[in-house]
Amino acid sequence: MKISTIKYFIMDALKSLKRNKTVSIASVATVAATLFILGVFLLIVFNVNAGVQELGAKLEATVYLKDNITIADKSAVERTLNGVEGVSSIKFEDKNDALNNAKKQFGKENESLTKGMEKVFPTAYVVKVEKPEMISNVVKAATGLKGIEKIKDGREIVDKVIKITNTLKIVGSVLFAILISVSLFLIGNTIKLTVYSRKKEIGIMKFVGATDWFIRWPFIIEGMLLGISGAIISTGVLYYAYKLVFEKVTSALLGITLINPYIILSTTLWQFMLGGLIIGALGSSISIRKFLIV
Repeated sequence: MKISTIKYFIMDALKSLKRNKTVSIASVATVAATLFILGVFLLIVFNVNAGVQELGAKLEATVYLKDNITIADKSAVERTLNGVEGVSSIKFEDKNDALNNAKKQFGKENESLTKGMEKVFPTAYVVKVEKPEMISNVVKAATGLKGIEKIKDGREIVDKVIKITNTLKIVGSVLFAILISVSLFLIGNTIKLTVYSRKKEIGIMKFVGATDWFIRWPFIIEGMLLGISGAIISTGVLYYAYKLVFEKVTSALLGITLINPYIILSTTLWQFMLGGLIIGALGSSISIRKFLIV
């Protein structure tokens, strides 16, 4: 394809956008809204996943041992825990270690609460895992072993967070599918209006020997331009909106870590532009196939 031909296609598409300005703006706005909402859900899921991973790094299972556990049983417990898949570290905690940890939790001002409790705290193995879901492997392996008093883990919190993440993914997918349909419909209507307004011109082009694809390309490029424009707008709005939230949250809540807003420009931008390109091209192609007889 010659450069002059490509230039003609692009110029023709731009002229068509100018003629149908109102409908074109509506199409761009719909694509922008679609991708913006998708971006919001993606950021929520990314941050929740990052939180789960961070929680997983801190998550641990505490295997409490009986006071009368034998050396052989204790060694068996340690060997079993070391052999569990996904275990990153195992630390033995005696009564003094447990007491010192309790003192840290209570703080110096409440240190008197732990006096006389030296014998209350049991010995235990503190097991850390690589991923939150792997903590169940530790519980399964340790359950039923001799000399174990009880097993404590934080699986309930992780399970709840994972359920929330999965729910967000489902809701986001359904909403995105609905908005994609609306975007395709609006872009298709924009192209349809252009086709109807240029029927005579298209007939003349056919008469002088223009190929089907020569007639189709300006309309497809028009749809692609609409999609890319919506993608750029949505990315810009998403970036500045998230950046504002990021600054507010990180300054107000020191314990919460959010992913850096730069990920929107480094990763999301080209993904959205590709998505907008596909939405625009697909909407145009569907419209041409259904309504343009060439």
